[in-house]
Amino acid sequence: MAAETKYLSYTARSAYSSRNLWAGILFGLGFVAFIDETLFHQLLHWHHFYDKSTTDMGLVSDGLFHAFSWFATIGSSFMLADLNRRNAWWPARWWGGILIGGGGFQLYDGIIQHKLMRIHQIRYNVDILPYDLIWNILAAAMLAAGIVLTIRTRRHSQQTGGAAINEQ
Repeated sequence: MAAETKYLSYTARSAYSSRNLWAGILFGLGFVAFIDETLFHQLLHWHHFYDKSTTDMGLVSDGLFHAFSWFATIGSSFMLADLNRRNAWWPARWWGGILIGGGGFQLYDGIIQHKLMRIHQIRYNVDILPYDLIWNILAAAMLAAGIVLTIRTRRHSQQTGGAAINEQ
């Protein structure tokens, strides 16, 4: 079975291609949000999701943020299980989605939430520029890598017209 490769029609591959991408985007978004909330909010105590109010409100906002990341990750796991059941899981496409979801979320957080809305910063009482640069450059690199991988898998799908879907 390990050496066996499942083949799908071009139409089916296109439908599953989108599901693979969205399952990856949701997983990447949930995973990066989970890492952000666990590392920076809980372990390092650098900030809360919402820092413009009391500490209690910050903790409530962290809880809601954590629930969001959990639901996104679990929802994507159900999508992945369905793709696997249909023999339609396309790992390269899924990883492209993970990078898009994770990088997109991190870039949104770094630009919109940190700078435009100012609901929290990465850290306080330090020179924030190095943190902002690292945060946003990593986010942009993840997003760019995800877009490149997604474009490559789309081209591969169009060129092969429904070839092996389980290949990397």
